[in-house]
Amino acid sequence: MNELLTAVRAGRHNDVPPLVLGLDRTGRRAALAELKELRKEVRSWDWQRRDKIRKALLVAGAGCHTGAAGCAAWLGGRDLRDWGRSPYPLILAALKDRDPAWLGDLAHRFASRAALSDAEYTFVGELSRIARVPLPATDNLVVGWSELVSAARWRGRTRRRLTDILREDPHSPTLAARLFEMPELPPQVDFYDAPDAQDNWPGALCALVEDGALDRAHLVERCVIRLMRGGRSVDQRFFLAVLLRLGTTEEEEDRHLRDWTAMATDGITPVASHAQQVLVRLDERGVLSTRGLAEVSGAVLFRQEKKLVRAQLTLLGKALRRDASTADELLPAVAEAFGHEGIDVQERSLKLVARYLPAVADPGVREQLASAAARLGPLHRETVAALFGGAVEEEPREAYEEFLPAAPVPRRQEPAPGTVAELVEEVAARVKAHASERWIPASAVLDPSAGTTGFERALDGLVRLARTDREELTASLREALAGVHFVENGLSPYMIDPRAISTSHGLSVVVASLLGLVSERDRVAWRAKTTVKGADACAHAALNGVLLDRAWEAAEAIAVGQAPFLLATPTWQTGAIEPGELVGRLRTYRELDARPGPADFAQALLRVRRGGGPEAADAAAAAEALGTGEGDRLAAWIRADEPVAPVLRHPATTVSRPSAGNWWQRTATGARQVLLATRERPVILRDFPEAFHWLGRAQLPRPQECYHWGPDRCSHWTATLPEDPDATAAWLLADLMFAADQGQRGAAGFLPALAESAGEVGGATHLALAYGLGARYPEDRTAAVDALLVLAAGGRLDGASLGRELAILVDRDLVKVNRTADALGTAAATGAYRTVLTVLAAMLPVLLAYEKTPRGLGDLLSVAAESAERCGTGGIPSIAGLAATAGRGGSSQTVRQAARLLATFPVGTED
Repeated sequence: MNELLTAVRAGRHNDVPPLVLGLDRTGRRAALAELKELRKEVRSWDWQRRDKIRKALLVAGAGCHTGAAGCAAWLGGRDLRDWGRSPYPLILAALKDRDPAWLGDLAHRFASRAALSDAEYTFVGELSRIARVPLPATDNLVVGWSELVSAARWRGRTRRRLTDILREDPHSPTLAARLFEMPELPPQVDFYDAPDAQDNWPGALCALVEDGALDRAHLVERCVIRLMRGGRSVDQRFFLAVLLRLGTTEEEEDRHLRDWTAMATDGITPVASHAQQVLVRLDERGVLSTRGLAEVSGAVLFRQEKKLVRAQLTLLGKALRRDASTADELLPAVAEAFGHEGIDVQERSLKLVARYLPAVADPGVREQLASAAARLGPLHRETVAALFGGAVEEEPREAYEEFLPAAPVPRRQEPAPGTVAELVEEVAARVKAHASERWIPASAVLDPSAGTTGFERALDGLVRLARTDREELTASLREALAGVHFVENGLSPYMIDPRAISTSHGLSVVVASLLGLVSERDRVAWRAKTTVKGADACAHAALNGVLLDRAWEAAEAIAVGQAPFLLATPTWQTGAIEPGELVGRLRTYRELDARPGPADFAQALLRVRRGGGPEAADAAAAAEALGTGEGDRLAAWIRADEPVAPVLRHPATTVSRPSAGNWWQRTATGARQVLLATRERPVILRDFPEAFHWLGRAQLPRPQECYHWGPDRCSHWTATLPEDPDATAAWLLADLMFAADQGQRGAAGFLPALAESAGEVGGATHLALAYGLGARYPEDRTAAVDALLVLAAGGRLDGASLGRELAILVDRDLVKVNRTADALGTAAATGAYRTVLTVLAAMLPVLLAYEKTPRGLGDLLSVAAESAERCGTGGIPSIAGLAATAGRGGSSQTVRQAARLLATFPVGTED
């Protein structure tokens, strides 16, 4: 046993199997107890020492287990799984004296564990072969098998055919059949939509069917069941591809009538389209009853996909032509399409109703159709009136009421944790989130408990308790953060780099200093790097440098032990500080003869609420009465009531878009960018610490695309200048421009927090919002929609200004019309129809004037028409070019939606 333990500690894994086989049952149990203790010890080692013995420890522990359950658990331990070359041949060698029944039990138990790889699939296969038992076809084993197959396709210099690999593996029929039983397909079962592709999983599985290795009827049945059940889109497409390759007989289609109906109603678009085609065949064979057709049509016509809706209307038209007496049952289903957003769909369904209305015998059905037609927009009003005569009564329109979310109510920040236990728990949770490389979700960026205010509470708590309970705090932090990388190995370069700093990194800097992990020399050298210099410095690094400078200053204040608390701790969740509260903090500092930290006080000034009025005047007077230099600076700051960085308006008002023939010939990128500059603020350059000087310098528009920040690192940006949202927006415009023009992801995540800021909202914020509404990725557009609704709810949105900014960005080819239509449509669907219509009324005239219609203009007009029908056009100025567009003729979406929007304006309204 001692020789075995020595070999394990030395990492001689090849020597382990014979040493294990040389032990009897009692010796193995004794060795196993020592190996378990060694495993606990290894967990606290550095990674290099762990890697050296990990494989030997895994083999020895597996060989010394006398029970199959314990052996399987040992083999599945996550801390023993990080190895380069497979250890399983050595494990098989260490287990070669075991009974076949024991090995079969181990195979079944191990195959049921999670996260099996190709090497473990081979191991289970060998165990099953030696034990002469069937391969345990568990879901986890299928994952390992698919990984092995995927790796085998690219082994060697040439790419092997998937079908050949599956045919060579004797277990393929068993495991392939299991694919159709798993909740989700393994990621290695890749699939691409290529109709004639043979070398993919659907094609290879169908080849096994042709070989007789898989039962075709069983796979068809399983495909239908999986498609009806639903699930991930990629899985649905996979099973649909298999089903299409296998084909279905008439008997199989007839037997699954209800399944096709369910797929057409609720399936993803490709699945619903296939089910719809099957229903067409069933209708032709007389299997689909009239009532069944009416029921499924009512659901399909409610879907948004125009292709499905048109196909269903075609199917209904065929049924009505075949037997007009079915009009009583089918026409009410056709009327469901009256509520579709596509105007062409509405017209098509209305024509179908008009054609077969004379065949309706039931007066109740006729009345039902008339009631449904009354909900059509003004564009169809004359047609409906002519069709139903006096039977149509337009529903009285209720007074429109804009539905907006409640205006943000300022929420006070909770005080810093008052006990060491509470503070350590919060600090450890935030620090470990980054230490384990887990990103804070984008939704958490705006959560006061997880964003900037959580950081500020923890930072203030560290300063407070380090002064009163330093020994207990230090001991508790060291215990709670044991194993965290920077505690074991010191601060990493990225944790003290302004380009990559986050709030969690800022806490790590303070904690490392408190635990004595940073020397005085390093603290001085590293803090000097927080100042962002150079003409190419970006706003991210500048704003992050402010946070990092404050963290180093807090660490120094803790070392000295004189600061009772931090001045810059926010009063509100936005980051703002009440002026009277800051005066009170300065008064306490004066009474304790404590000197405020320069960075702490500078951040407090940037956060203090100004706004003028009696309260600000009283606070300025009280600050001046303190008789301190900081009090005088606070009084002057409040009375000046000037923005930190005045924003200059960009010169672009409108640009004539190139003609249709030269539309693609865009000018150079720099010539079409719409960015903003900020003016110099001398008081910041004169009185603030050097880390803040970037904020006070004049900043020219700088199209700088940065990749050194993530969504979790921007939660403190808006809280740095909570009273100056326009300055923050101006500095971050380049990110939003790249999000719209080049597809940078996550750039708009700060917009909702920006909209909640209490400061004055101006042109920079509206321009930032315009970029966000045209961003490439839906999550960024959603963030912009949230910001738009927040501003509208607070009465701070200038819809006309936003519309003009959007028109300029479209004109410069920086924003796509279809993406903007999607975002504004989402905003309108929440109930903000009037707000959206105000934006579009200012945006549309520029777009309607183009010689070549921009892609997506029809969708934008559809959103405008829907909004106008909901809220009316009273008070909305007429839209230049709308009548000309509607009068072009033709059946394009743009022309139809323009006519629909024009019909909502009073008769005689001129452009």
